Amino acid sequence: MDWNTDRRGLLKAAGALAGLMTVPNIAWAVEGDTLRVRVDGDLQVLDPWGNLGGIDEMIPRCTTVALIRFGDTREGNPLFNWGAEKYEWTDDKTIAFTLREGLVWNKGFGPVTADDVKYSFERIANSDSPWAYQFEKLDHVEVVDARSGIIHLKEAFRPFEIIALPYYGGHIVCKAAVEAVGGKYTTEIPAECGPFLMESWEQGQKATLVANPDWTGPKPDFSKIEIYIVVDDQAAQLAYEADAFDYTRLAVSASKQVKENLPAGATLLEMASSRYAWLTINIASPQLQDIRVRQAIQYAYDGDAVLLGAYDGLTGRSAGVVLPSTPYAREKNLIDRDVEKAKALLAEAGVSDLTLTLNVQTDSTSQAVAQIIQASMAEAGITIEIAPTEDAAYWVLGDKTQGDGYKTIELVLMSFAGGIEPTENLVWFRPDQIGAWNWSSFDSPEYEELYQKAQIETDTAKRKELCNRMEDLMEQSGGFIFICFEPFVALHDDNLKPVILSDGYLDPVMFKKL
Repeated sequence: MDWNTDRRGLLKAAGALAGLMTVPNIAWAVEGDTLRVRVDGDLQVLDPWGNLGGIDEMIPRCTTVALIRFGDTREGNPLFNWGAEKYEWTDDKTIAFTLREGLVWNKGFGPVTADDVKYSFERIANSDSPWAYQFEKLDHVEVVDARSGIIHLKEAFRPFEIIALPYYGGHIVCKAAVEAVGGKYTTEIPAECGPFLMESWEQGQKATLVANPDWTGPKPDFSKIEIYIVVDDQAAQLAYEADAFDYTRLAVSASKQVKENLPAGATLLEMASSRYAWLTINIASPQLQDIRVRQAIQYAYDGDAVLLGAYDGLTGRSAGVVLPSTPYAREKNLIDRDVEKAKALLAEAGVSDLTLTLNVQTDSTSQAVAQIIQASMAEAGITIEIAPTEDAAYWVLGDKTQGDGYKTIELVLMSFAGGIEPTENLVWFRPDQIGAWNWSSFDSPEYEELYQKAQIETDTAKRKELCNRMEDLMEQSGGFIFICFEPFVALHDDNLKPVILSDGYLDPVMFKKL
């Protein structure tokens, strides 16, 4: 297998831009060696044990190290040594590593050690961390000396280096510092060792990182990174045009207009991404327990209208959650649109005047998808009530720790920042994820069995069969409508070379001046 490859109302544009203008610390002109990037959500948990992606993952990428890292997705997602001076598979179940010499924790915690690596990985494995699946095949980390160790796996699992090591749970933390704050942390990092240090965080506005004077690795092109938090894509686009940022992601719907009126000194970036979108249909919800009702929703769904109306035709319909560019993707969906079939299924189930609530995030693309779904379902006699939901409330909708609400949500428009390894996307729909991230309440023992087999299967054709059968089971349950892998659209300054990972997240450390 060749591994050279990679989670959670609308503002009026003018009003949103006016709001940005009142932020006192926003930089409206380039300030020397400062890189200014925009993200669409605020930070929540910087601890790799529980970070939620986005800015949560971006900041540790800058302020700590992982053994290895991914390069730009446009260059094939290459893996390269980062915190590791030496990194090699010694057999199918062991990886030997030696840390880069000179890595030092700030705040007086001393050198980064192999014991820090052991602590970082083993505290996530077999825990209730959302990233525990990444270390499911980890047996233990053997400490050889201060800088060297051996990662021992329970069984041969080559995707380990793709899933676990380059990001999320793979970010190394300082054992002494984390234990000193009780074993976990949220927005204050107890010790840092990366190219940058976190200088400040203004909630809902921006985070500022500054160069680490003790960093002995490759020197970044910038000495400061300002990460601006702007939720609304249209507001961010206007702010970019007013020179508030050097880089911002755009709403897909903006692509055509921006292309026709490209701001001076800007480059428009369009590419495929590994972020996948789907409609969750909650099997456990009282109105949706009859599979005929769920299937009626699947048949009523108008995929072509969604792709054209919300994604400008820049992407195709997905047949599952496995990245289409990999050899494991399913060729087609099992159900195509058939409004009369949808009506017949509802009649057979004895259901009329069906009204369902669709929870959806507040960004413009999600709202557009929801409105098209609402219109297409109406053709089959299904009334959809759209419930725009802000981030804080949205990401706990299916969380059983918040009560029994996860059993009664009906429809949720979802998207995850996926990976290039298929099991990394399929993992969220296992039975043990019900009440966590499996909001469809999809409970299939066969799916779990296939997942375990797919993890260790090395034959590409056999692995494809396993993955495709898992996606068949998802669709056959009536709990899912696969929408697409979302296109990625961004604007950046001409004199900047951004480094973008396959899920659309950034590696600001690697941004280059041109």
